[in-house]
Parts: sequence; structure tokens; C-alpha cells
Amino acid sequence: MGNRRRAPERGRTRTKPAVIGGMIAVVVGGAGFGVYALYGGGAAADAGSASDAKPVKSGPLSAAEVKSTAKAFLTAWQSGDVAKAAAATNDTTAARTLLTGYGKEAHIEDVTLTAKKRSGDAVPFAVKGTVAYKTLSKPLAYESELTVVRRAKDGKPLVDWHAAVVHPELEDGDKLVTGEAGTPPVKALDRDGGELTTAKYPSLGTVLDGLREKYGKKAGGKAGVELRVIRAGSEDAEGGKGADTAKKTDAADKNPDKTLLELSKGTPGTVRTTLSPALQATAEQQVAAKSKASAVMIRPSTGEILAVANSGHGFNTAFQGSLAPGSTMKIVTASLLIEKGLASVNKEHPCPKYSTYGGWKFQNDDKFQIKGGTFKASFARSCNTAFISQAKKLSDDDLTKQAQQVFGLGMDNWAIGVPTFDGSVPVQSQAQKAASLIGQGGVRMNPLNMASVVATAKTGTFHQPYLVPASVDDRTLAKGSRSLSADTQAQLKELLQYTAAAGTAAEAMAGLGPDFGAKTGSAEVDNQKKPNGWFTAWKGDLAAAGVVQQGGHGGETAGPIVAALLKAGS
Repeated sequence: MGNRRRAPERGRTRTKPAVIGGMIAVVVGGAGFGVYALYGGGAAADAGSASDAKPVKSGPLSAAEVKSTAKAFLTAWQSGDVAKAAAATNDTTAARTLLTGYGKEAHIEDVTLTAKKRSGDAVPFAVKGTVAYKTLSKPLAYESELTVVRRAKDGKPLVDWHAAVVHPELEDGDKLVTGEAGTPPVKALDRDGGELTTAKYPSLGTVLDGLREKYGKKAGGKAGVELRVIRAGSEDAEGGKGADTAKKTDAADKNPDKTLLELSKGTPGTVRTTLSPALQATAEQQVAAKSKASAVMIRPSTGEILAVANSGHGFNTAFQGSLAPGSTMKIVTASLLIEKGLASVNKEHPCPKYSTYGGWKFQNDDKFQIKGGTFKASFARSCNTAFISQAKKLSDDDLTKQAQQVFGLGMDNWAIGVPTFDGSVPVQSQAQKAASLIGQGGVRMNPLNMASVVATAKTGTFHQPYLVPASVDDRTLAKGSRSLSADTQAQLKELLQYTAAAGTAAEAMAGLGPDFGAKTGSAEVDNQKKPNGWFTAWKGDLAAAGVVQQGGHGGETAGPIVAALLKAGS
């Protein structure tokens, strides 16, 4: 099926539509294109003439307008009339560029488009074709969707153009390319030299993709031939010339190119990771029992990542998730209060039923209170008001500085070897500032971040987590600008140890002491019946964190996952 040649444009023959069972079947002649079936009824949109003094149509689109606009666009796209297809969209230039590249750069031929049942202004459709490159070819099939909108200036219905119309993996500015892959495959190894595969560890799909993007060219492999998404700003998208190297590298790290179809395999290079095969297997087993669970284990003294797993394998929530961490954030807040002399482990500390700040009334779980209790008691029971009550004594940027300077969070500079979200603790005021103190408001984290937080509490100094040793590519690991003072670290460890022994984390951590510490968390999320359950803990020189989305209390949901990892590593 290689070396295809298309017939000249002027040589095509065309047939009139035939009505079959209430559907219109449009057959377009010419090499490289197949059959397209859409809807019965409704003619294609007619632009009319400038002399037609018709009023501008407004209001919701009719079913006929949606169907006829979708039909006009899809028919033109399939027939190879790029100009006509682009003209049926509200961004002619972007549409023409991407649709032209669909054939010339992606080498997709024999395209058949089949529309499905309209849903409001949206029309889903199936795409079938053949990717043909030199002597290689493979069938391609996927689902996509378009949405019809009304243009304000003249009321004309048009396809709302986004790159995802062409393929759902595309973002605006991306393109499809078939050819020798810019990144050769890699053979990823665990810390003992065993190969890491998705067959053995299903969670590692996104991690292996990230390793390939980062190290494929550096590991000595040879690229195969692929259809892939080239991200806007990546080296391949810029041709590798004249683009700012740092910006391209950063773009690739955050959103790597993606392989859609492999026409021929390349020869892989080898990259060794810090993952432990035994702990990775345990992590995979633990998260598999939940519908939306993620976990990470690291070594506090070095930052080595020993395991990472997600029960949903399409997105790496463990490394890239952006979720409110709930009360696990109180580890950072407690260190801040201790440093500022606003709290001390064994001193009396208020824990009322309610605390008001910035116009919001905050309360504890089940509205409990602790009369005459210590800060240690409030921390162990996860008393929200014990922290909210101190908001008036803090500057708006105090928590942000503590998170960045001591815990290395929110600086967007972690270089672990694959893409990560490095946490976010924005400067906030009023009620949102108070909410941030208990891990709500604008604070966002993932299990990697929270495993690092408890590891920093254990050692006193932030050690950036990493999956691939920095020596492999001479990259610089992130550092905190200061460590915890000896007194603050000692008090913070005591808080975490007491919580693991006698507080909300005690049930999950039973039998793991005495060199241990833990913190639970529950984070409320809009439109969720149950909060996300969080848990982070250390035992010896191991630290782990996990989240179960819509799971409820962290000690009951994420706690057993983290405890199982710590037990397996002991």
C-alpha cells in the first residue's frame, strides 16, 4: 500500500447524492478518499450574495443548521477540498493549515468520515483512514467531535474551530506528523536492572512516555516511524532551528509529544530509574482496588522515587494532579506557626467549634471542639479552627513563602525526569487565605508533592524527588532556600508521630512505629458528594502519600494504601 499517488484535482468525477432509507450517502470520486454518510434533509449552508438584504439571524441554532453545517465541513474535508472545509469554520487560517497537514505531513489517506447522532450543537463523528509513509502503511481509526456556532456579524452557522476537531489528542497549535519519530524508544529499567513495562506495571504508561520524550535521543536508541502529535513549541514543531532551547525543553517536559500510531518499531536506548520492582508492584496492587486512587513512595534522605501508581491509567495524577490536599497541608502550616511562635507542641491552643475569618465561618468535622487542649491534640485530631484562628496574625504571603522556601513547592522547577506539577500555594487574602491554611482555597497538590512534604518534615531539609538520577543528563535538582530550624523540625516530627500513634492516622499506622509519623486529610470538592481522602506518612527512611478521589476520610481510604507501601518497604 506504499507509494500512493493521488489523481489530479481536475480529474475527479462526482456523483449526485442518493437518498437511501432517509439518509444521504455522498460518494466522492478520486484516489485516496472513501465514503461519507451523514444525515437526511437540509441543504448545505449557502453564503448568498452581497445584494441579499436579509436581517442577521441570531438565537439558538436549529437542528437543520447544525446538520447542514457539519455535512458541508465533513464532506469538504473528506473530498480533499481543504479551502472549502476551512471556509466552513470560524478560523479559516488555522483550519486550512491543519487540514492541509493532515494529508501532506501526517500522510493520512483513504479517509472515511461517518457522522453520529447530533447532541445539541455538537456532532460526533468517526474517522477511518490509512497512514501511508514510503513503503509502510497501517489503518487508522478514531472518534472526534465538532460543534457548530453562529457567527455574530452575519448569523452564519460555522464549525467552531479547534485542533481537537481533527483529532481529540490535538491542542490548538499542535500538528500531526508521520515520519521517523523525533524520539527513539527507550527501555526503562528499575533500580535492580529489570525492564519496566506496562504489561507488568499498568500505571507506568504515562511515565514511560515521559521517559521516552526526555531521554529517547540521549539513550542511544534509533527512532521508528510513527504518526504522532507534535506539540506547539516543541523542537520538532519548530524544526529544531532558531527556537529558544530552554522554552522548547520546558514545553516538552510539561506536555510531551504523543505517539498515535506506530508503523515500525525503532531500536530502544536504555535508561535506569530509581523505581523498586517490589514496591512498584505493591503500589499497583493497592491502587487497583479503588476507582480513582494514586500513590507515591520516596526515600526522604535522597529524594529517590521508589514507586508511583494510579488506578486510572490515562493521566498521571500521582505526579501531575492538581488537587486540594486538605488537612495534609497542615504539616506546612504547623511548621509556619511554630516558627512564628504562634503554636508550640505542648502549649494550650484554641480549638473551638467555629472560627470566622474574612466573612467565612469555618468549623471542624462533626463540629467537635477541644477545651483546654494543646496544639499537639489539635493537630492529631485535625482541628481546622486551631489553624484558622491564627490567620489574623499572619501576612497574606507567609504560607506561600514557607511552602516555597522550606518545602520547595510552587516554584515550577522540579526536574525529576518526567513531567510533574510541583504544587501551588498562591498568595491569598481574606477567607481564601484562611482556607489555604487547612489545604483548601487555592492550594493544589498531588501525592508526589505530599510525599515530599512529609519527607521534608522527617529530615528537616527539602530533597527534590527524582525518578532518573541527575547524573544521567547533568540536570540541576531544585533546592529549598532554607531548612527547618532544629527546634521546629523536632516539634513537627513530634506532632506527626503523635498523630500516627494516637490521632486520626493511628488505625492505618498500627504496628509501624515507633520511628514513624503521619497526617490525614479530607478535601471538599465542589459537586462531589464525598471529599477526596488524603494520607501522607513516613517510616524510617521511607515516605509515601496517597489520595483517593471521592473516597471520604483519608485515614480510612488512602491510609491503608500508604501503610501497605510502608510495610512492604520495611
